[in-house]
Amino acid sequence: MAALDLFGRRWSLRILWELRAGPLGFRPLQKRCDDMSSSVMRQRLTELLDAQVIHQLPDSRYELTPLGQEARHALNPLARWAERWAATIDPQGADHADDQSAGRVSHPDTLGDGAPERGSAD
Repeated sequence: MAALDLFGRRWSLRILWELRAGPLGFRPLQKRCDDMSSSVMRQRLTELLDAQVIHQLPDSRYELTPLGQEARHALNPLARWAERWAATIDPQGADHADDQSAGRVSHPDTLGDGAPERGSAD
């Protein structure tokens, strides 16, 4: 239930998603999260830091921890389901939506950036 509480908070999963390709600083991460408010961003980053899902690098950028990477991999089936769901609801829109802004993985066996998943047995 604690994991559902953490990831169920607005923007938490989006932050996790945006950090999937590598570290980002506060402002670039904020931009990728549709310019969410700074106060909400700080609060979510603090919660994710406390949960040890992300950590802050010496240069102040944020990145996923090994636990964060595991969580992201665990969410891949949900991302694939969301892709199928979107295609069912709006077949035309699913073909034309931007993968990143729609929060979709480009292929079931990729990380969303075209790179094959490492050690995934989904």
